[in-house]
Amino acid sequence: MQNNWRVLLFPMALAAVAENSAAQALSESEAKMFSAGAGYERFMGRWSRLLATELVAFAGVKDGERVLDVGTGTGALATALLNSGRGLQVTGIDPSAGFIAYAQKDIGSRARLEVGDAQALKFTDASFDAAMALLVMNFVPDAGKAALEMRRVTRPGGTVSACVWDYDAGMQMLRYFWDEVIALDPAMEAKDERHMKLSRQGQLGDLWRKAGLVNVEEKPLTIDQRYSSFHDYWESFLKGAGPGGAYVVSLPEPKRQQLEQRMRARLLTNGQDAPFTLKARAWCVKGQPSAM
Repeated sequence: MQNNWRVLLFPMALAAVAENSAAQALSESEAKMFSAGAGYERFMGRWSRLLATELVAFAGVKDGERVLDVGTGTGALATALLNSGRGLQVTGIDPSAGFIAYAQKDIGSRARLEVGDAQALKFTDASFDAAMALLVMNFVPDAGKAALEMRRVTRPGGTVSACVWDYDAGMQMLRYFWDEVIALDPAMEAKDERHMKLSRQGQLGDLWRKAGLVNVEEKPLTIDQRYSSFHDYWESFLKGAGPGGAYVVSLPEPKRQQLEQRMRARLLTNGQDAPFTLKARAWCVKGQPSAM
């Protein structure tokens, strides 16, 4: 049975709050946090689709190439590749059958999508011109093994690339949220996504070099996301998707309302509901398998 990396994402200890009933509810929410593709799409997919086009450009994918999308999720990167006009042959894998079904609904027969594990890719050596991972490597239990597998299935001279959000300071949607969570409940500091692995500058590059990739290049990519209202922002957390959403739905209603009021004050000028824009930065890397 394939593990769902996104459910296994949290090595950040529940121990600090294990005796708290809210923490127990949170652990149950985490187990379900990425089960619904639609909820994830509303929460993070809207960001992923903006970043995907930037990653395709950064990776330098060429016309007609065979591309492996590792951790395809709801299909953001696969869709960007297919819509790039390059006539690409796209294969996507994800450990979640639910995500694969959601992505397949939109992509149809334009790409080959299947359940798979980044740590044990079933493809033969050098069977792709490029392997890409959009917002995935930090969720894989053994990211080093996944990087080695991506290198293995990519031909010498091809490209292996990945992006991870700058969860420390560069992802405003989540940074503002966790700042307010911790202000209300300091015990939740261990859950702050700024502790996510591979989310600091240089960490992906180090991982790529350890995997034996050469000509490694790193670059920050920044995107803007427009929200039509506070409801547009906050509703995505109420779907229970992502660590933030899992936390929100674990809260009793009075505490949830208290957090909502803090977020309104943080995001809205003079408390007036109106469209607003948040920024996000991702750390990106690419490298090449060397000839044997």
